[in-house]
Amino acid sequence: MGAAIAYELSLCPEVQLTVFDRSASGQGSTAAALGVAMAVISHKVKGRNWRLREQSLHRYQTLLPELEALTGQTIQRNTQGILSLCFEAEELPRWRSLQEIRHGQGYRLELWEPEQVRDRCPHLSTDGVVAGVFSPQDFQVNPTELTQALVAGAVANGVEFHFEQPVVGFETEGSGGEGAVCTAVHIATQTIVADAIVLSAGLGTLPLTQSLAQPTAVGPVLGQALRLHLNSPLGKPDFQPVVNGHDIHLVPLGGGDYWVGATVEFPPEVSLEAALAMQPEAERLEEVRAGAIAYCPALSTGTITQRWFGLRPRPQGQAAPVIQPLAGYRNVWLATGHYRNGVLLAPATALAVRDRLMGD
Repeated sequence: MGAAIAYELSLCPEVQLTVFDRSASGQGSTAAALGVAMAVISHKVKGRNWRLREQSLHRYQTLLPELEALTGQTIQRNTQGILSLCFEAEELPRWRSLQEIRHGQGYRLELWEPEQVRDRCPHLSTDGVVAGVFSPQDFQVNPTELTQALVAGAVANGVEFHFEQPVVGFETEGSGGEGAVCTAVHIATQTIVADAIVLSAGLGTLPLTQSLAQPTAVGPVLGQALRLHLNSPLGKPDFQPVVNGHDIHLVPLGGGDYWVGATVEFPPEVSLEAALAMQPEAERLEEVRAGAIAYCPALSTGTITQRWFGLRPRPQGQAAPVIQPLAGYRNVWLATGHYRNGVLLAPATALAVRDRLMGD
């Protein structure tokens, strides 16, 4: 999120931007994401949630080639669409309604009979499947490669990054009805004077906002995923969409490699430090693997080459994401708490922050 905001602001020549990150580039929740961008296939059809999804969908069409041309880096992505398997006949009217709405909005959403699913994706089992919902506009992008390209693009445009440099405090002036102003940011080695501050810190949001006397709670939700290798690609080599069944994603990566995930594990009510120290439950990841095998049996022959986990930032007491001014301040903005949609909503969030800052 921070890298996307930095890149969009780097395109504004009047802005001088400095970014502080407590870790290296692309760590934290980014390193544990699958990068599945479910916009058109989402049931969000109006209001802020749909507007952000649609804005991101449009910006991604120009953003990825723009970054590759600027940086020379290749960003792995799958643009063959997303296929969601429907197992409940009671859900079909809802999908048909969504199909009609999307058609009116200018997007394709196809409802396949089980026979069509088997024909187009012969690696999938249709036992219990009543329909396949296919969105050709939705896609997947590698979160780490995307973030690194955003950083490289921002650097090429003059942004200064300080990695492994956590913010340790702020300087503020004023209070009252018009709000305070944050005038500077402290890190261990220096103080940076600032006209505006954007807090895009994920799970670091609460301690940073506490230091500004406006605590904004963002709690952790653990997610696990794995990478499987098969001797040959599944299904048809020329059609490898992302598949979702029972909220379990199967993400083709090429060369017989696939990501499978992810779990949604709510930790007990403990401190953030205790949550960060928690270890994932292996049984939960095995449940995800078994769920993927249930709709794609050939995965049972795959070799697990990687397991990973991470904590997603989920707002407490308000809807995700949090894109708004920090209460009590005239020049501090929040862009955080995107939970399971960080990759999807990064471009739209960056544009929203840019527009608010430049408008002010």
